Order: sequence, then structure tokens, then C-alpha cells
Amino acid sequence: MLKVAVVGATGMVGQVMLKVLEQRNFPVGELIPVATEKSAGKKIKFQGKDATIVTLEAALEKRPNIALFSAGGETSLTWAPKFAAIGCKVVDNSSAWRMDPAIKLVVPEVNAGVLTATDMIIANPNCSTIQLVMVLKPLHKKYQIERAIVSTYQSISGTGVKAVNQLENERNGVSAEMAYPYPIDKNCLPHCDVFLENGYTKEEMKLTLESKKIIGDDSVKVVATAVRVPVEGGHSESVNIQFKKPIQVGDVRSLLHNTPGIKVQDNPELNIYPMPKFAHHQDDVFVGRIREDFTQENTINMWIVADNLRKGAATNTIQIAEYLLEKGWL
Repeated sequence: MLKVAVVGATGMVGQVMLKVLEQRNFPVGELIPVATEKSAGKKIKFQGKDATIVTLEAALEKRPNIALFSAGGETSLTWAPKFAAIGCKVVDNSSAWRMDPAIKLVVPEVNAGVLTATDMIIANPNCSTIQLVMVLKPLHKKYQIERAIVSTYQSISGTGVKAVNQLENERNGVSAEMAYPYPIDKNCLPHCDVFLENGYTKEEMKLTLESKKIIGDDSVKVVATAVRVPVEGGHSESVNIQFKKPIQVGDVRSLLHNTPGIKVQDNPELNIYPMPKFAHHQDDVFVGRIREDFTQENTINMWIVADNLRKGAATNTIQIAEYLLEKGWL
């Protein structure tokens, strides 16, 4: 039984982490929920019992075996090394460490094999990247991807509770603080994260750079347009993938059907295709609308959906912890 710290335990992802730890029966001997000083001393429920929220300083003194971070990049940059220094494994859900060459960026079904016993800080990828590489990696292994063009339809929960409140306030006619520069209800914002000098947003570049690192091949070209939509849970992606080798749709469908963590939902005649409404609270990545691109050889289109707070964040984090446990590294 392990001492497990959840840093950011009162946030949206932190709350889902607690649920996933319970649901997957992770061997938590002592839960150490961590939040800001303002929340310290308050109680949260875990496994039917009260757990007291503590500060980062107090959590460090308790010397946990593993710390699951979801408290923002600045917190992770400052505190993850401090936890690692006392022998505590850290799985970080922020963008702080993802592109650090010395830090592994991991989706367990895709590249858990890159981890070693000496890795103390492990980065959890961006939510939209996770569901994308779950599909790209097995396809790349068999057909060699030349290029992937991604258009995302991302849930407001990816922004956080402030965005969820904005949507609810707009739907209820309440004027209040806004997470976005425009209304989100009955709207789509082609603006996820900040704009960079190249005209792309930070979210779009995460899809490009993180995908290459996880797949382990810099030759794979990924370009994205990321859009925020008025959906409360679940990210969707329309993806056009060009391969170096010839492909058959049936073979692609069969390959993905046999890939752990993926569920193929692809029968348009019966209106069967992935939707965020039904991916909500699920841990799998759902794929459908698989079809040839008739304008270009060796190219297919598909639709990928996943719950961004579970597989896109909390579940992937805990799957990394499970892998470390299985290897005897905790």
C-alpha cells in the first residue's frame, strides 16, 4: 500500500484523479490531497473516508511514494524536482516538462517502454495529443505516416471550471466572469490557448511537437487547427492521415479494433459513430467515420473522440503509475 499525493486535488482533473484511483483500485494506503493554503485543513472524501487537504510543504514532509501533479506549470516546475529529490516518483499533468529532452512523455499503450527505474519525473501529454497518438502510433508502425492534418472540437472542461461556469451562466442568462474573450454558448472559438508568432496557438503546436516525441519519429508531420466548442466533456478530432504505404480501410479498421484502449464505432448506416456525449466518463478512445480520401492516394479520414478529463488527463496519469507499480519501481 502506497502513500499517494494528488497535487491539485480540488481542481477538475484532481477530482477525476481521485475517482479513477478508487475505480481502478490503485493500492492507496494513505492519500495525501494537496491544494493551496486557502484549502488546507478542509476535508475531502476518498474511499468512504475523510482525507485532510494539506499544502505542498506538508505533503513533502510526508514523503509520498508517488505524486500525481495537476496544479499548473509553475507549480510543477518548482515542486516536482523537490518531490523527486526525496525519492518520490512524479507524474505531471501540466505542460511544464513535456518537451524537456530529459523527461519522458508517456501514453502507456503507446510508449511505456521508454520508461526506466531512474525516471523520477514523467510527463503526461496534452489531452488532445493522447487520443490522437493512441490512433496514430499503431497505424504508423504498419503503414508509415507521411502527414496528419487534425481539426479539433474541444470541450470547455479542457479550459477548467471557470469555462464550465461561463457556459452555464450564458445558458441561464447570468452575466458573470468569462473564461473566453467571447461567448461560448451557441458558438465555436478557433482559439485554444495563446497565439504564437507563427500564427498557431500553443494547443495546436502541442499536437505537432508532442505527437512526434511520443511516436518517436520526427519525420511524422502533424498540423492542427484547435477549436473550442460548447460541449461540457469530451474532445473530438477530425483527422486526415496520409501514409507512405498503400492502405485498405478494412485493414485499418481491423488494426484499430485490435489495439488496446481503442473502441471502433463505425457503422454509419445505423448512425453508429463516436460522440463526446457517449465518451463522457469512459476511459477508451473511440474511432469512427473511417473512410478513404478519394482526392489523394494512401490517405484516410477518421473521427476520434475521448473524455479529456479521463483518458486525456487523469486516467492516463494513473495508468503511468500502474505501469511503475507493475515494474516494481514504486
